[in-house]
Amino acid sequence: MTSKLTEVSTSPQAALPKAKVANELASKVFIIGLPRTGTTSVSVALLEQGLTVAHQAFTKQAFMLADAVSDAPCFSDYQQLDRLFPNAKFVYLDRPLDKWLPSMQMLLSRMLVHLDKDKGRFHPVMKRSFNHCFDIWQVDDVFDDSHLTACYLRHQQQVLDYFTDRDDFIALDISVTGSFAALLQFIGLPKPNTTDFPQLSFPQLNMGRNVASWDEYKHPNKISANASGPDKRKFFDYRL
Repeated sequence: MTSKLTEVSTSPQAALPKAKVANELASKVFIIGLPRTGTTSVSVALLEQGLTVAHQAFTKQAFMLADAVSDAPCFSDYQQLDRLFPNAKFVYLDRPLDKWLPSMQMLLSRMLVHLDKDKGRFHPVMKRSFNHCFDIWQVDDVFDDSHLTACYLRHQQQVLDYFTDRDDFIALDISVTGSFAALLQFIGLPKPNTTDFPQLSFPQLNMGRNVASWDEYKHPNKISANASGPDKRKFFDYRL
């Protein structure tokens, strides 16, 4: 796979060796857990292991440049991505509902105005992805505990049903000891970099009310969600 650097950093991470593992991967990796299940932590961990990573991808080119893609629209579009990239591997992230629910409510309280169908400033693909999983344009109270719990469980069941008995799928709770090692083995990374993560554990990012860790984290292997390519900034032409 192509390993193209799209961002330049002046942080200490910029001195890290450029991606080598990425070109050895035989397939894309899609992180399909819902927001607030650890997608940023997984994305940063994979950056440090040499992969090019897009945390959200809204153009064809972003998908083509990245070895791994997480968050929107992967959590809603995994079936379509499965058909577009038949050799891909899929990683579902689970999180206890008592921790996920207040975290998701906090995120929506900050995002909802920008997810408005007509006036929201977020990318149309992101708005469509959130609406697909959380019915934000159909319900009166998107913050309701029972509503969000039902959305989480529905998404989880749909994912597990779709990937039943497939060896290109893994479900992880990143808070569980050994989950990082399991992910690396699943992806097939040859020599894990333990300099930055000596205990083979995920970095703890976007904790509490923080939602911007990905933007703040500087690394040369980050792929822009809006990367332009031969088709400029067009997205795929599939529909959900």
